[in-house]
Amino acid sequence: MSAKIDRVLYEIGHMDSLAEADTPLHRLDPRANLLTTAVFIVCVVSFGRYEIARLLPFFLYPAVLIGLGDLPLGFLLRKLLIVSPFVIFIGIFNPWLDRTVLLQLGALDISGGWLSFISLLLRFSLTVGAALVLIASTGFTTICMGLEKLGAPRIFAVQLLLLYRYLFILLDQATRMIRAHALRSFTRRGRITLRVFLQMLGNLLLRTIDRAQRIHMAMLSRGFTGEIRIVRQFRFGPKEFFFMFGFSGLFILLRLTDAVSLLGHLALGGIR
Repeated sequence: MSAKIDRVLYEIGHMDSLAEADTPLHRLDPRANLLTTAVFIVCVVSFGRYEIARLLPFFLYPAVLIGLGDLPLGFLLRKLLIVSPFVIFIGIFNPWLDRTVLLQLGALDISGGWLSFISLLLRFSLTVGAALVLIASTGFTTICMGLEKLGAPRIFAVQLLLLYRYLFILLDQATRMIRAHALRSFTRRGRITLRVFLQMLGNLLLRTIDRAQRIHMAMLSRGFTGEIRIVRQFRFGPKEFFFMFGFSGLFILLRLTDAVSLLGHLALGGIR
């Protein structure tokens, strides 16, 4: 179990290391990335429950960002698959709850439940994928700073950042406790019973609270005033303007028009 926690810590830290690259995407002002991703998510989630074809063009946005930021596609897909069971569990019952046939492909009848399930998976992949690309290309600290610059309450941005950093402390303490338990459990092969698990959970809470207090005192002694400070400076210039309004305009256009049907009609007209 400690090996799994170590792997989780590595992968979370790897997201931050990806954000330290120097690519055209990484050099953008975080506010442009944040606002563009917000418009993207709003447009995607606003589609109807049976929409499938009109969602497909939206995959262009994360694909372009992965290319611009030179991000590892396999790593992001693994992160996406980790949380996919939750949305699968939510939508897997749709085919049994909605059996009205809405589409026929030859002799195959497809019910509304299957369409809504596929649409849910597509919207999940798009929104969570866009969020992962945002974190991998911007960094969580920079995202919190961008939220503050956009007018979010400072206390909200700081608490969000501290919560993210507290996660590392929590996992580090849990790894130490599990490793110590495994080294002292010769007869049980490191297996944790419910009673021991509850004791370890309470001890973990006390340890992390004490560690967090010491870290906070160290931050205050080094001049922390509640303001997020990073060395890198950002400026909202012409490239951020074109990035944000270009992609946002494309998202709104794809949402208000059926681009897939339009392209299909144009293709069929060209063939004829």
